Amino acid sequence: MSFIRNMLFGGVRTSEDPTGINGAAFASNNVGEPIVEGRFYPRTLYTYNGHDDEKIFIAIKGNVYDCTTGRQFYGPSGPYANFAGRDASRGLAMNSFDIEVIRNWDQPIDDLSNLTAADWDALNEWEQHFQGKYPCIGTLEPEPGIND
Repeated sequence: MSFIRNMLFGGVRTSEDPTGINGAAFASNNVGEPIVEGRFYPRTLYTYNGHDDEKIFIAIKGNVYDCTTGRQFYGPSGPYANFAGRDASRGLAMNSFDIEVIRNWDQPIDDLSNLTAADWDALNEWEQHFQGKYPCIGTLEPEPGIND
C-alpha cells in the first residue's frame, strides 16, 4: 500500500526502498526464520538475489554477507542490483556496475589476481563497509566440477 501511496503522492526519498518496504519492516516479515550460515557455492549464492529469494546475499573476498536490510541498494531496481547473489569483489574493486565485470555462477571464482594496488585499496574499504553494516553468514567456495 505504501508503494502506491508513494507513487501517487510522492514522499519516497532516495535512501528509501521505492516499494515502501524499509529494512525494519522487511526484517520483521522473517521473525523466527533462522539465518542461513555456512558454505555457499556460486550456484547456491545466486538464488539469494532478491528475485528468486527475498534474501539478498553478496560475497566479497570469499565471505558472504546478508545484505537483505540494504534491499534499496542491492535489491531489484537498486543501483547495486548486479551484485545481489554474486561475488561482487571485482565490481566493487573497480567501481564498476557492469554485469560483464561479475562472473556467472557457472564460471570459476574470480581470483582477483590482476587487480591494481588502487583496486585492492578500494576493495578493502568496501569490505570494511560490509563488515560494519551486514552480518557475515558464510564463505564462498568453488563447487566441485563447476567452479574449479
